[in-house]
Amino acid sequence: MFLHSVNLWNLAFYALMVFMATLGLWDVFFGFEENKCSMSYMFEYPEYQKIELPKKLAKRYPAYELYLYGEGSYAEEHKILPLTGIPVLFLPGNAGSYKQVRSIGSIALRKAEDIDFKYHFDFFSVNFNEELVALYGGSLQKQTKFVHECIKTILKLYKGQEFAPKSVAIIGHSMGGLVARALLTLKNFKQDLINLLITQATPHVAPVMPLDRFITDFYMTVNNYWILNARQINLTTLSVAGGFRDYQVRSGLTFLPKLSHHTSALSVVSSAVPKTWVSTDHLSIVWCKQLQLTTIRAFFDLIDADTKQITQNPKKKLSVLNHHFIRHPAKHFEENPSIISDLTGWCGSHCKESDKIYFTFPLANHRKIYTHVYCQSTMLDTNSWIFGCINSTSMCRQGVDLSWKAELLPTIKSLTLRLQDYPSLSHLVVYVPSIHGSKFVVDCEFFKKETRSIQLPVTHLFSFGLSSRKVILNTSGLFYNIELLNFGQIYQAFKINVVSKCSGVKEEITSIYKLHIPWSYEDSLTIAQVPSTTEISVKLHIAQPENDSHVALLKMYTSSDCQYEVVRFHGGALPAYVISSILLAYGGQLYSLFSAGHCLEYATMLDKEAKPYKVDPFVIMTKFLLGYKWFKELWDMLLLPELDAIVLTSQSMCFPLVSLILFLFGTCTAYWGGLLSSTSVRLLSSLWLALKRPSELPKDIKIISPDLPILTVVLIIVSWTTCGAFAILLTYLYYVCKVVHLQASLTTFKNSQTVNPKHSRRSEKKSNHHKDSTAHPLRLSASDAEDSLRMHSTVINLLTWTVLLSMPSLIYWLKNLRYYFKLSPDPCKPLAFILIPTMALLGNTYTVSIKSSKLLKTTSQFPLPLAVGVIAFGSAHLYRVPCFVFIPLLLHALCNFM
Repeated sequence: MFLHSVNLWNLAFYALMVFMATLGLWDVFFGFEENKCSMSYMFEYPEYQKIELPKKLAKRYPAYELYLYGEGSYAEEHKILPLTGIPVLFLPGNAGSYKQVRSIGSIALRKAEDIDFKYHFDFFSVNFNEELVALYGGSLQKQTKFVHECIKTILKLYKGQEFAPKSVAIIGHSMGGLVARALLTLKNFKQDLINLLITQATPHVAPVMPLDRFITDFYMTVNNYWILNARQINLTTLSVAGGFRDYQVRSGLTFLPKLSHHTSALSVVSSAVPKTWVSTDHLSIVWCKQLQLTTIRAFFDLIDADTKQITQNPKKKLSVLNHHFIRHPAKHFEENPSIISDLTGWCGSHCKESDKIYFTFPLANHRKIYTHVYCQSTMLDTNSWIFGCINSTSMCRQGVDLSWKAELLPTIKSLTLRLQDYPSLSHLVVYVPSIHGSKFVVDCEFFKKETRSIQLPVTHLFSFGLSSRKVILNTSGLFYNIELLNFGQIYQAFKINVVSKCSGVKEEITSIYKLHIPWSYEDSLTIAQVPSTTEISVKLHIAQPENDSHVALLKMYTSSDCQYEVVRFHGGALPAYVISSILLAYGGQLYSLFSAGHCLEYATMLDKEAKPYKVDPFVIMTKFLLGYKWFKELWDMLLLPELDAIVLTSQSMCFPLVSLILFLFGTCTAYWGGLLSSTSVRLLSSLWLALKRPSELPKDIKIISPDLPILTVVLIIVSWTTCGAFAILLTYLYYVCKVVHLQASLTTFKNSQTVNPKHSRRSEKKSNHHKDSTAHPLRLSASDAEDSLRMHSTVINLLTWTVLLSMPSLIYWLKNLRYYFKLSPDPCKPLAFILIPTMALLGNTYTVSIKSSKLLKTTSQFPLPLAVGVIAFGSAHLYRVPCFVFIPLLLHALCNFM
């Protein structure tokens, strides 16, 4: 019945949308590199020692706990307090476990053993009972206050020690990082209690799914505080994103606001972190060995030798983090490195000794021809390897150590110098250690910038992958810059194919292709064994700022024996758009009931009414007018919230045609959701008939049945005393049962009509006679039952999405039922108070009872502006969507009385 109401062209369109959505989901979940993280293993059995909390604190937070991580002898020794190390507190995120601390805790313990426990870290972890704080924000403030108490408890464990810490370092995974930032918003919190904050895959900018106002309010409080108090906040903060493998938290949400963090914080994607160079998913970021090793190296370099605690010097903190997470020069960190180095044994063009070899390159003649010099070495030790001599003619005793300006890559360390930046250098000196039995390669070359910089335009949005551009690197060089022109938006995604052909090469040569994004630390590297064909996926996490003129680069570290050919091919708001489409179809059904006297099929009205031109122009026009001061003042005077299109634009998520694309996918989802809903009702009605005696159509219609007030009061009490989402779910199940019963009654009536058509015709005439007469009560005919079923099916679609959006608070309540019987705060309680009586009335509502209502025309006109409102105010704030849904449902119910 549902499919018959849709023509073949529309069905083909919906099928095409499903195919495209499937391709998109495949790209999100599988369209990235395989997991290249090495697993972190514990060498000894991990132990979690529960820290005894004060009784008042334990009573106030019965679901939360604090643990100290340990292994083997370390765990045994530290069962007797106080402690002697450096405290680090790990905060798990959404549904995270306190046991996730074991990876970084174990690596830190092994590092401490290597230096005979000269310094060591004590890793603590908070048990948040695996709460779903990314979906239900009501407990975020509670978690923040508990962490504050934990910090004070931890510091008390070191009392009486010679080097007792006065602050802790915090590592926050996912929402744990946001809770750590929220500590500063507490009235009685002292900022000095935290000396360092490292967040992993934390959505700092906005919630991934804004399903309730508590989450958005929490975000607003935290971000506004950090922006308004930027000058007073001196907390060194590092945010590490997982990259494209993390499909739960997109990396664009993890970048800290630059306005408030330009001096004390860094944001980086794990694929750009030196010695890590891999993308991590949302969970593997806490156990990825490469990333945890980098983090621990940074921790040990942050230790102050005098205090035996993490340094309080903000410049050193930032310097260490830059060294390990941004640009690693293949040198051990030094706070004040010596720039001038002694070069003993340097003589003329080159000289050899038993343990040293120096290759020299005079710069005077090269300055006239070339602009840059490039050197690379496959010897990945941490010794100085390249120097510059100052005004030397015959002998160089001392030189400027240029090794600090080098960059470490997976298989080489490289250095590129612009010659005009170093006018005082007379020679370039490359040091090659004489290591017996080891093979490595050192290469240097001079070049002109224009010969190694090639422009590759990005094709436009409507090329649909059918256009391509190709550049051939004819020169035999070691280094190239491919400038990706007009590439700066996150919706631009394409692939680059690098084809390498080598002559006279017997062994495979390693080439490195690095995508460098100048406006953010989100570089990614691809290692290829040439000759080969390598495919590079090119996407962005952060859009290019409007005032930024930099160009994204593909840096190619190549071989002089090969030729390279580069070919380029172009290839959280959806629920709001789905509900917007359903509302438009719902309004069409109500209007058809008003104008024609019967309700049309849901699929037919979806095809007819769900048009993007009915919604998008109003949103676009409003966004345009908000650019004018007078309109913005009027908007604020009416106390209207900020337009979601503006919020999405600030997050680089709003671009041309995105609303149209989302609307098409929303309509497609609404269509298939309606088909699933209709099929489910039919299957449940068949099950009903199999288990119970066949029921008949209601002989008379009673809007308010005797048990309805009692049921409504009971459900409202349930909502008040337990959880609003639970009461909404019960109301939804009650409504579905009523619709299934009606479907079963109609099926029984049709079957009896087939068996005894004469009796059925008499019954239908009798029913029509009662229907046309003014006598009450009203009787329900088969056609009225079918109309009512069509209307109820659409209402079920709306209710289904409402229930889905309220599920997080229900799940949270169920998980914490042993601690709290009543959910507080409850985001769904106000909605439940209105929705429960509304749905109770709608369950007894039939089209025959509202056809003559004076309110029906007005009710049929309301869904259109509400569909616009859903897109305008619910795209980035999903918790507002149910508020737009209950309004037409309430008016629909009131049609029974007006």
